[in-house]
Order: sequence, then structure tokens, then C-alpha cells
Amino acid sequence: MILYRPVGIEELALIFESGMREFPPRLPEQPIFYPVTNFGYARQIAEGWNTKSGSNAGYVTTFTVDDEYASRFERQIVGGREHEELWVPAEQLHEFNQHIQGFIEVDSSYFGNGFKGLISNDPSVSWNDADDQFISINLLSDLSRFFQTPGLRTSIYCHYPYWRNREYSDVGLSPSDHADRLEAVQSHWNMTNPTFPLPRLARQLE
Repeated sequence: MILYRPVGIEELALIFESGMREFPPRLPEQPIFYPVTNFGYARQIAEGWNTKSGSNAGYVTTFTVDDEYASRFERQIVGGREHEELWVPAEQLHEFNQHIQGFIEVDSSYFGNGFKGLISNDPSVSWNDADDQFISINLLSDLSRFFQTPGLRTSIYCHYPYWRNREYSDVGLSPSDHADRLEAVQSHWNMTNPTFPLPRLARQLE
């Protein structure tokens, strides 16, 4: 069964740090893990809700769980017919993760006006937000060394679709310079993280 899960940037960072294999444990006040059964519903949450609260970022993740195992969990309609969720008790999430086939992927990404991104705790680098990180990365001559820092790889992964969507003419980057820098990030990512690609931007409903 193909499922979708809308997440914010903090949850995506934890998924990335699991090797794109697991969803993180639920918080005590979150008794249910609820992936949804169609992209349209997941996009509504990621774009319409997540971009307007918290870190102002919404990502639609997609993954596959074997049909026999997925059939154990109750389906719930929580609005219109397309608002269908699979309800997984929080205490069963670890087992659920073991039944994910392959990698969790980021299908689509959305950002609100207040988006700042992840801030690094690495004392050797500093920036105020995702924009500063993009500018800092591309001022370094040795991008491969920069990409070897685990925490920085996490933020690069989460910020990349925002960098693609953002125009940087206000800080003196022409469209061609912006494209060249994105290409450099993509190239170094592919060399150092060949297992899974960088996240994609928004896609249209099929």
C-alpha cells in the first residue's frame, strides 16, 4: 500500500537522520500516527496547514507498506470522502516502521512567508536562517568538506526545495548565479549521498 504523511521540518529532519527509513516516535499527547491514503489530502495538510504554523514548512512524504500488514489498521474518514487516514496506535509505530518497504521519500514541499529553516548547533558555522546557509555554502571553495558534517547534511536536505523556490535577486544573485549554485549543491549531494535524492518542490494533483 502506498501511503502519504505530511510533516513539518523538525519531523523531516528526524526522518532524514534515520536514513529515510523510520518515522520518529509520537509525543505523549499524540496517541495515533496517521498516514493518509492519497496525495491530495496530504497536500492539503502540508500546504494549507503546515505552512501557516510552527516552522512554516510542509513536506509530503510517501512510502510503501506491505498490504497484509497495512490491512490490520483501521481506516478513518475525517471529512470529505478523500480525507482518509490509516490509524496506527503510537505504541505500534516502531513495528510499523519495520514494515516500510524501501525508503521514505519527499514527494512535495511547501513553504510559508515566515519560513526560517533549521539552525545549526555546530560551533564551527553560523547563520541566521536557511537563506544565510545557502549564501554561506556557496561562498566555500570546498563544498565536499562542508557536506561531510552530518548535521549540515540534514539542514541541506530540508532546505534544498526552499532554495529552489526562493528568488535571491534581493541579495544580489542573478537567476543564472542562483541556478549555478543550486547545481553545485545538487552535484555535491549526488556524489556524497547517492542513496536517495534531494526533496522535490510542489507537484500538481494528478
